[in-house]
Amino acid sequence: MHGYRGTPATLEAVKKNPELGENLSAAAHLIHGSSEGRFRIIYAPGKHLSRQAIESVGFGWADLEELLRRYPLDKMQDGRNVMSDGEEVFFISNPALGLWGLKRQFD
Repeated sequence: MHGYRGTPATLEAVKKNPELGENLSAAAHLIHGSSEGRFRIIYAPGKHLSRQAIESVGFGWADLEELLRRYPLDKMQDGRNVMSDGEEVFFISNPALGLWGLKRQFD
C-alpha cells in the first residue's frame, strides 16, 4: 500500500510499482497530501477508521475523545494557540482551505 510519505518516497514507489507508475495523477495526489516532513498530520476518526488503517498510509492516529478533551474546539482559534501546559498548536478549522492560508491571516 502506498501512502502520504513525501516526494522522495512517492517517486521511488513510482519507479518500483508499475500500477502507480501508470497512474501519475495518483502519485501526484500522494505527494500533495503529504506534509513533506514540515509538520505532523494526525487523524482522530473515532470508530470510523482503525489505527492501523491511518498509520499504514503515513499519518498519525489519535483517540478522538482524548483530543476533544485536550483541545476543546469551542476555545480554539484559527492559527496559533498556546495550551495551558505551554504546548503550541496551529489550529485550522477548515483543513481543506487552511493549508493554503497565508501567514498574515493567522497573525
